Amino acid sequence: MPNINRVVLPGGTKGTVLSESGEVLTPPEDWAFLPAGDSALTKSVKAKSATWVLRVCRGRRQISKGIWAKEAHILISLKEMDAKRSTPEYERRRKRELVRRDAKQKAYVCEFCAEVAHFLDFHPRYQNKAKLLAEKVTNHATPVGSGTVARTKRIPVVQRAEAAVIAWMRHHTTAYDSMKIARVKGKRREVRRQLAAISIEKLQAYRQGREVAENCPLKKALI
Repeated sequence: MPNINRVVLPGGTKGTVLSESGEVLTPPEDWAFLPAGDSALTKSVKAKSATWVLRVCRGRRQISKGIWAKEAHILISLKEMDAKRSTPEYERRRKRELVRRDAKQKAYVCEFCAEVAHFLDFHPRYQNKAKLLAEKVTNHATPVGSGTVARTKRIPVVQRAEAAVIAWMRHHTTAYDSMKIARVKGKRREVRRQLAAISIEKLQAYRQGREVAENCPLKKALI
């Protein structure tokens, strides 16, 4: 029923959605779709009446693509947000928030890079390589909205750093991206575990200060 908050999935035909139980639903005629991207606007619309949150699966995660809600409520919320955002006070608050977020992001980038370097634990002979690799992994993993393991809060930053290194090496020092992996449950995870073990082995030479061959995939990736 339209007056019940729901989580829905894309339907098989245009203008339809699926309930979590698989039931085909059609949004009411006086409803419209509001794409995700403006959290304050979405919150305002949700406060006015029931909505259907449209989600899509991305691996093991579900990502919100927007909400279905009464069109009149969306239009009212748009006007309310426009009026609120046109005031000088809102602009001042927004600038302060941007400064705060930027400072927080910079602090996290520094923290994450240090954790990556700590995990690498390269021999003094390879400290320049450690710094370069830590910077490459950090630059790839830490941007806001990147969706990488570095952005999750479900595990400690120490584990995020380790996972980010392994992920970076999987893509830059193995043939993972060109592999044809059977579409069998658990197979991709198994391949990733095997490649992770290979990546850890590659790191050992740098940790122990051993001579590294010219054809070392990691050495090539760092050039």
